[in-house]
Amino acid sequence: MAAQPIVHLIHSGGFYGAERMLLDHCRVTPGQHRVVFLNAPDALLARFTDAGVPSHNCRCLKSLLAHLRQQPGLLNAHNFKAQVFAWVCARRLHLPLVLTQHGFTPRSLKQKLYTWTSLRLCRSRQVRRVACVAQSIAQLHLQAGVAESKLLVIPNGLPELAVELPTAPAAPLLRSEVRREELGPLVGFVGRLSAEKGPDLFLDALIALCHQRPELKAVLLGDGEQNQALRQRIEEAGLALRILLPGYQQDMQPWLKRLNVLVLSSRTEGTPMILLEAMQAGTPVVAFAVGGIPDVLQHRHNGLLAKPEDSADLERQIGQLLDDPALGEALAQAARATQRKHYHLPTLAQRWDELYRVAREATPV
Repeated sequence: MAAQPIVHLIHSGGFYGAERMLLDHCRVTPGQHRVVFLNAPDALLARFTDAGVPSHNCRCLKSLLAHLRQQPGLLNAHNFKAQVFAWVCARRLHLPLVLTQHGFTPRSLKQKLYTWTSLRLCRSRQVRRVACVAQSIAQLHLQAGVAESKLLVIPNGLPELAVELPTAPAAPLLRSEVRREELGPLVGFVGRLSAEKGPDLFLDALIALCHQRPELKAVLLGDGEQNQALRQRIEEAGLALRILLPGYQQDMQPWLKRLNVLVLSSRTEGTPMILLEAMQAGTPVVAFAVGGIPDVLQHRHNGLLAKPEDSADLERQIGQLLDDPALGEALAQAARATQRKHYHLPTLAQRWDELYRVAREATPV
């Protein structure tokens, strides 16, 4: 008898780290995968469909229940709203349920409530297994009383070669036909322009560095609620021509090849996909030592780590790489080997396959 299909539930407004992980996961992990979005934009649905992943959009819990009655499967829910909806559906329709925990951002009261509720769901009988993308996330579940037997750490990984959809022509800033070392230094931030990703902390470091180094430029690649405030800070610093906000980028590969340093200034993280992409591309990385990042990067072995939320330390670490290109190259080579050995999706896919098999067979506890 054929195994149940795997039905992924996710509430999403765009193609970010979790969505990238999910798309690659569906392509590589054994099994029949479908994705059910909750109120997703048409462009996101099309991106999955065009990549060969069957996808469906539901507007409310009632429509989701109706859809799963017609097309049931093992449920894997990927963020808070999807987890709540999946838990209700699993209970009413008697479906096996897995939760994938990409990370938490418990900074506001609302986010703290989401975190508490998600951890409570993980303790319930309906949730058979919890996949955590970093050891720090698994530890948080243990502290919240989630049974250790339910937990499995499976970090994010990358396929052999990421397949991207066609995009608009590269920005002139990239000048991909010119080697990186022949251009002025460029430091980059990639992610949502929101508090948990720390674009403001990136600016703290880069404004100071740009004042010290007239040749330096920087880019913040992404969009979000802090966009206007960041632009205002840059203009007030007199750096509007040197710290740029090109917006959300669908294809990161040309940018990663151009950047001299990728900076991860997040206040909280799981295992960031952009970190793995930079490691695969050979782009040196400086990051705050938060969440699952220290699981991946070892300071001065395959990257440079700064103290969490310490912009002055972040500035110092970035400066080291700008002053010592040979150090950056050595770190990048070690990072590429680390990614290949430990964050290689075809290898990790076998662990997911085993998790799904056990979840189907497990007795709810």
